[in-house]
Amino acid sequence: MKTRGFERVSKYQNKNINLPRRQTIASAGYDLEAAKDVLVPSIWRLNFVRIFRLIRNGHQLYEPDYELADHVLKPLLIPTGIKAYMPDDEVLLLANRSSNTMKKNLSLPNGIGVIDADYYNNPNNEGEIFMQVINYGVRPLQIRKGDRIGQGIFVHYLKTDQDLPVSRKRMNGFGSTNKEEN
Repeated sequence: MKTRGFERVSKYQNKNINLPRRQTIASAGYDLEAAKDVLVPSIWRLNFVRIFRLIRNGHQLYEPDYELADHVLKPLLIPTGIKAYMPDDEVLLLANRSSNTMKKNLSLPNGIGVIDADYYNNPNNEGEIFMQVINYGVRPLQIRKGDRIGQGIFVHYLKTDQDLPVSRKRMNGFGSTNKEEN
């Protein structure tokens, strides 16, 4: 019987995607790799500076300014081509690699990602794991297929005494827990 692990999603089945693995005996994290080449643009080259100057100089922002900022300052999703299965009382935490911030100016804007057990094989995207990143360096960053871009750590979690039964099932993929109910 399978307890926890990783599988390739169907669209990457024959694309030479490596399953995540730990690199040392005491490593907690399983290294996640990019499933394809991705160019991560620098936030400094996406009209971010224009918005920053307006804010810094006390200019009033108008709706087009807010829309531009919302468009420009979105994280980029890097596909991993893998999905994770685990017991219902576990979660896979996605964390940045320490070398990403020091050597590549690459950050996870949400700090950590949370992959719930019911994300696995969801009908929307089969449970494929993506790493959300921003490049705060001044140069675009080329991520190559197979580059280690993050790490996943399986963690058991606890529920409170007041926890109510939930009958809602996940129907969609990324960020979907409040979208559909069964």
